[in-house]
Amino acid sequence: CLQANLINELLVVFVCATTGQGDPPDNMKMFWRFLFRKNLPPSSLCQLDYAVLGLGDSSYPKFNFVAKKLHKRVLQLGGNPLLPVALGDDQHDLGPDAVVDPWLLALWDKILALYPLPPGLEIISPDVRLPPKYTLHYLAEDSQHPDGGLLQPTAPRAVPSELHPFPARMVSNQRVTAESHFQDVRLIEFDVAASGITFNAGDVVMIQPQNCPEDVQQFCQLLRLDPDKCFVLKPTEPDTSLPALLPQPCTIRYLVTHYLDISCVPRRSFFELLSYFSTNELEREKLQEFSSAQGQEELYSYCNRPRRTTLEALWDFPHTTCAIPPDYLLDLIPRIRPRAFSIASSMLAHPDRIQILMAVVRYKTRLSKPRRGLCSTWLASLNPEQGN
Repeated sequence: CLQANLINELLVVFVCATTGQGDPPDNMKMFWRFLFRKNLPPSSLCQLDYAVLGLGDSSYPKFNFVAKKLHKRVLQLGGNPLLPVALGDDQHDLGPDAVVDPWLLALWDKILALYPLPPGLEIISPDVRLPPKYTLHYLAEDSQHPDGGLLQPTAPRAVPSELHPFPARMVSNQRVTAESHFQDVRLIEFDVAASGITFNAGDVVMIQPQNCPEDVQQFCQLLRLDPDKCFVLKPTEPDTSLPALLPQPCTIRYLVTHYLDISCVPRRSFFELLSYFSTNELEREKLQEFSSAQGQEELYSYCNRPRRTTLEALWDFPHTTCAIPPDYLLDLIPRIRPRAFSIASSMLAHPDRIQILMAVVRYKTRLSKPRRGLCSTWLASLNPEQGN
């Protein structure tokens, strides 16, 4: 689609990562091949204004190779660069934002000068809170479904995928390091019979974790949510699809347990959205500082360095937290992503089983409570003998 339309575009902003040893991401490969065809005339893109933002990691030798090469190639084909290529670096203390912040300001200046808004339209002020992506419509008490019914896995598809995972039963969970050893390492085995899953040496298995009941209870108390309340989600815009991993209807407990990543380190956008809900002047000022370009070093010290979780950050802003509208929960907190584990078994030896060798993630920061890996802690806590 992009290949066919690119020649007619007047303005394009490219955002691209680099994978492996300087390779384009999978979803860019067809476009990459098209762009480097030798028979493309050097004036193919002479009507195009463009800008390129690379998302990379300077610990790799081919840092942002794709962004640099893309910028150069579009220039060769006659494109007009609005700005030099921007090279976001994940190794920077502030992450890619250190480059993206000033680049975006300059980009909007250039774009608005070349493409002024039509009469009657204005730029939405940063002070305006945008509507949520979804609205939660609570169901009447007598129509609530028991949570147990919601937790039943849907019928597995022919080939399990991230959005349609296979509900595997844990067969064994055995610690292989001595109790006195500093690291808790587990050999965990899953029954994947009838799943259709096949694998080779070197493959990984993706596992979808969930939050622990204590964290779920704390979250609901902080936000004054009834965990047993049942709701259906409705998109604000008619063409927005519903989240694939959430049943309809759904309880608040299921949403927080299985979907909202309340143990992740919150991003800058979290504090920006949170600032709109704040009814407390001191808390609002701090949230606005954390979401500003000038406050990024302080945010890094507060969040990233000690690995503070979203739940812990919500504890620190109690007046704001209790004012969060439930409709914004899915905008505020990202979904729990699956974790990758190297497969430690062979299909030849165990055709219906997957084994993983997993170290339980636990470490100290300056925060009093030890940091724990969400997925490894959850898996380690399951006891197959108790029917989990």
